[in-house]
Parts: sequence; structure tokens; C-alpha cells
Amino acid sequence: MRRLTLALLCATYLCLSLIVALSLWRNGMGWGVALSSMMGCFGLCLASHGMIMRFLEMREIRGEVEAVRDAHRILLDQVVRIDGRLTEVASVVEADKSRSTELSGEVHLLEKLVQKMSRRFDEPQAPYLAARGGQDLRPPRGMMEIVREALSENRVDLYLQPVVGLPQRKTVFYESFSRLRDASGQVIMPGEYLAVAEPAGLVTAIDNLLLFRCVQIVRRLARQDRRVGIFCNISMSSLGDDDFFPQFLDLLRANRDLAPALVFEVGQAAFEGRNAVQARNMARLADLGFRFSIDKVTNLDLDLQDLTRSDVKFVKVAAQTLLDELTEVDDRLVLRSMPDLAAEDFALLLRRYGVDLVAEKVESERQVVDILDLDIQLGQGHLFGEPRAIKNDVLAEAGAPPPSNVERLRGRAAA
Repeated sequence: MRRLTLALLCATYLCLSLIVALSLWRNGMGWGVALSSMMGCFGLCLASHGMIMRFLEMREIRGEVEAVRDAHRILLDQVVRIDGRLTEVASVVEADKSRSTELSGEVHLLEKLVQKMSRRFDEPQAPYLAARGGQDLRPPRGMMEIVREALSENRVDLYLQPVVGLPQRKTVFYESFSRLRDASGQVIMPGEYLAVAEPAGLVTAIDNLLLFRCVQIVRRLARQDRRVGIFCNISMSSLGDDDFFPQFLDLLRANRDLAPALVFEVGQAAFEGRNAVQARNMARLADLGFRFSIDKVTNLDLDLQDLTRSDVKFVKVAAQTLLDELTEVDDRLVLRSMPDLAAEDFALLLRRYGVDLVAEKVESERQVVDILDLDIQLGQGHLFGEPRAIKNDVLAEAGAPPPSNVERLRGRAAA
């Protein structure tokens, strides 16, 4: 369109120049003067056109520059406002961070108090004192009867806590816990009932019930096509029990298709103190395809070759234990128990031996940041989800618990 306009204007300027030339020729000026006048007039028209167009372009550019300046001023105002808002957000986050730090300190203090109480419960002759009068609230003999009744009447509940992949926090495993209930429905924690269940040999019955519950849950999850596994706690005494283990092995042999989703978990001290019978029975479970996990880890200087031989595929370490182990040596962050290894290479070293490191008891977002710096890919703790009881109607879909538990329980009760 602009080209057409320019062509028309040029034609107009040419016509004007011809008119001037013809006028001069008719007035007797001659062809030379007429042609010179025509060329001069045409050049003058073009020069005038160029000046007018340049003026218009300059005015348009000045308008655009003013528009850019206005937009720049608006942008600066927005930046100033955003900066003010970010300052407010930073102050709020800093205040929340300080509150979270105080809360984390209180949580750790409560955890220490709970651990002290658990140690008192774990002592075989620990008295259970009432709040008044110094009377025994639950004497060991009374606790023994409560445990027997809970097992015989199937008052053993299954609790599950998620184990998540980091940093996405997607649930990839669950850890199972057993809880007993007395006749009034009050929940009895392991620190309370294990003190009497272990000397009486009742832990094997609890382990058998827990295993059966885990099999039920894994079956249900498989039907829902949820590809998650379960950590199932088991005691070394159960693995070495000549009466219990054959039944235990038969149940697993009948459900060996669940091997990829079922991981047996034992404590570090129990694992390192296992005898030949217990080690042989662990190997028999490994032959069926089942894997093992070590928890309650206090010593990070692990025998990785022994873990590999025993088919241990997971090691769980409390997040705070890991962080307390960190120290600087020659401007490098290392673990106190392994000063020759960079701290961020510890999880990688375990993975080279086929073992995944799980940071458990994660309680704060700050701990998550720190364990991610250590290249840990699995986490567990109240921050990601508390242990939750599985409803009885969910477990009932897979049938009743194994009758062998009740029979063995009654036999020991009579003894």
C-alpha cells in the first residue's frame, strides 16, 4: 500500500513538472529552459516529500519512545511493589523458620523422653508404677495375661507408615508395625509388651500374625495394581525357632510370588549377633527371593560384603543420626565413622553393593534438605506420614489368621 502511494505521488510530481515545463515553452522560453525547469521542479518535489516523510517518521519514533518510557515506568513500579512483597514474604518465612526450629527442638526433646521411657519398659523387671500410691499399674504377670488374651482373641492390629522416594515424596514402600489391644481397647505399644513377650517365647506368634497381615495387605495392593512393597519386622528369635520357622517358611513358600514386595526387617544389633541357625534360615528365605532390611543402625561402619552375602537390600538410619555424624576434615564434609569417605558418597557406596539407604525418623523440612545433599533417595518419618491402623474389614477379605498361632499360644499359656 505504501509503495502504491509513493508511485502515485511521484506521478503527481512528474505531472506538475510537465505542466511547469509546458507553460514555460508556450511563453517562448525554449525547449532547453523548459526541460531544465521540469527537472528542477521534479527534484524540488522529491526533496520536499523526503523532508515531510522524515518529519512524520521522527514524530512516530518520538511517540514510540514515549510509549516505551511509560511502559518502563510502569515496570519499575511493579518491580518496586514485588520487591516490597518479597521482603514481607522473606520476613514471614524467617519467622516461620525460627518457629519450626523451636518446634523441632521440642520434638527431639520429646523423642528422647520417649526413648528413655521405652528403655524402662524394655527392662525385664521394670515396675509399671501407678500415678498415685506407688502401686503396680500393670505388673509383669498381668501384662503376660493381657498379651496372651490379645493374641488368642486376635486383638493384634497392623499399622502402616509410608516410605517415600525423594525428592518427589511418592510412596514406594510401607513399614508395618504390630500393636496389641487389651480388653478395654487400649493400645499396647511394643516397648510395653515385648518385655514380657520375649522371655515367654510369644514374639514368634506375634511375628506370624504380623506376617499374615502383611501378606493380606500386599495381596490387596496387588489387586489395585499399586506397585509398592512392605517392610515386615521380624525378630531373630523367630528365625531361630525350630517350631515356628517351618510353618513360617511354608506360608512364604505358598506366597513366593510376593517376594519382590515383601522385605523382612531386623535390627542392626540382632543381625550382627545372629547365630548359624538364624543365618541359615535367612539364606533359605533369600533362596525364595525375599529380601532383608537393617534398621536401628547406630554404627555406620557397615560390613558391606556381609550385607551383600545376606541379601540385605536396605539399611535404615535415623536422619538425626546421619546429620550428627557429619564433620569437616580438610574442608571436606565426611562421616565421623568413615573419615576417608566424602559424606555425599556414603549412599552411593551402599548402592554399589546393591543396598539402598533409607533416612528414617525424618521430622523436619530442614532434615529433608540435608539428607538430599547426601544423595539419599528414600525417606521415612512423621513428616511424610504417621503410622496408621489398617481397618479389620480390609484385613478380613483375605480370611482368618493362621490357627497354628492360637494352638501354640494355648499350649504355652497352659505351661
